[in-house]
Amino acid sequence: MWIAENWNDYEVLDTSSGEKLERWADYILIRPDPQVIWSTPKQLPQWHRPNGHYHRSARGGGEWEFFRLPDEWDIHYGGLTFHLKPFSFKHTGLFPEQAVNWDWFSSIIKDALKREPHRQIKVLNLFAYTGGATLSAAAAGAHVTHVDASKGMVGWAKENAASSGLADAPVRWLVDDCVKFVEREIRRGNRYDAIIMDPPSYGRGPKGEIWKIEDSVFPFIELSTQLLSENALFFLINSYTTGLQPAVLRYMLETAVRSRFGGRVEAEEIGLPVSSNGLVLPCGASGRWTMA
Repeated sequence: MWIAENWNDYEVLDTSSGEKLERWADYILIRPDPQVIWSTPKQLPQWHRPNGHYHRSARGGGEWEFFRLPDEWDIHYGGLTFHLKPFSFKHTGLFPEQAVNWDWFSSIIKDALKREPHRQIKVLNLFAYTGGATLSAAAAGAHVTHVDASKGMVGWAKENAASSGLADAPVRWLVDDCVKFVEREIRRGNRYDAIIMDPPSYGRGPKGEIWKIEDSVFPFIELSTQLLSENALFFLINSYTTGLQPAVLRYMLETAVRSRFGGRVEAEEIGLPVSSNGLVLPCGASGRWTMA
């Protein structure tokens, strides 16, 4: 398992009865987590005095209950700053477990620039959300194209860039359907040295385009490989869908990417350490292809 263990501003304090107890900088949140199928004693006092608690509804969805929680606050990872705010369906605007991937590809970008200081490394970030991967790649020295179908998420990512001192970094911010954008880039003959994708289980594009991951993800990986440059560095895909286990991600990357470009594929669960007991909370899976 790849574990995001370099956080200072974020911490999973405990897990029990379908929920996780988290510290986001100075604030304590309780949020549901489908992986937490165990019931253990809630001995930590923070369980009883959170700043925010997302309650799931038996009918689906749910709602937040707040206790002395600001509308927005900041969290830091290395030199990056992210604005947080609780919003629809338990989210805060950041997936902390992804930091393990940020560290991984940042080191690849930095190593490539050490070997070729004048190289322009182009990274394509698809389904890019609030920009955690975009900012990590830009901070490492890459030129990034950030694509998401939500105008609000792209605006949020720009705010995070400004707070991180990256307002003038070489980033293209695009509100677009990811599949249609990739198709146009292929026709234009554009190429990228790295591709990051974080596809949702289900979603709609800005013009109502339907995305269902089980039906759409493999054809999209195959399509996206047409954008990889001859000297491509990496391809990263993330999954929070239970059915897409690491072996599935590995199989797709082996079939669509390594068979064409060579290189190496690996895939693992990703997780977050739980400070109260030393265990690790699983948070989905990632598949990685590298040329080396």
